[in-house]
Amino acid sequence: MKNNENTGNNIEINDENVENNVISDDNTEDTSANTDNSAEEKTTELTVEEQLEAAKKEVEQYKDKYLRAVAEFDNYRKRTLKEKAELLLNGSEKAVCAFLPILDDFERAIADKTEDVNAIKEGVQIIFNKFNKTLESLGVRKIETEGKDFDVDFHEAVAMVPGMGDDKKGKVIDCVQTGYQLNDKVIRHAKVAVGQ
Repeated sequence: MKNNENTGNNIEINDENVENNVISDDNTEDTSANTDNSAEEKTTELTVEEQLEAAKKEVEQYKDKYLRAVAEFDNYRKRTLKEKAELLLNGSEKAVCAFLPILDDFERAIADKTEDVNAIKEGVQIIFNKFNKTLESLGVRKIETEGKDFDVDFHEAVAMVPGMGDDKKGKVIDCVQTGYQLNDKVIRHAKVAVGQ
């Protein structure tokens, strides 16, 4: 019977060992589960930290791009203002340079001591033609008025002439002062007398 009791005790001991082993295994699993959870948390924390670092780097890049764009725009604005100022200051340079040869012709005409009226008249006519060609090269054109219909876009009526007949009604009769256009813009309206 002792053998049986011993056997029973052994079994009981074995059962306790088995239970202890099972409990130990459960603890091991819990411990390993805790370790796995901590590792996951650390990985997650590292990932969040890495994401934060990446976000900070991205913010720095955008900030750098923004500052560069602002500086570039400021430089562009300053350069444009400088160019406008130079254009206003020196914009007439082309016209002045075009008129200098005509000024030279006038100086030569004044310095000439000739008494021949026809020669003087011919010289003035040559200078006048040269002046007109220079104006045309700069885009200045004379507004034609002779026989034209009165047009407020090009003409300014300074007088109304009655009794000219129906065929002259609303037409330019006489030009008191010549008008001019610069390219397509009227820079001086022609002052005209209009038939009534």
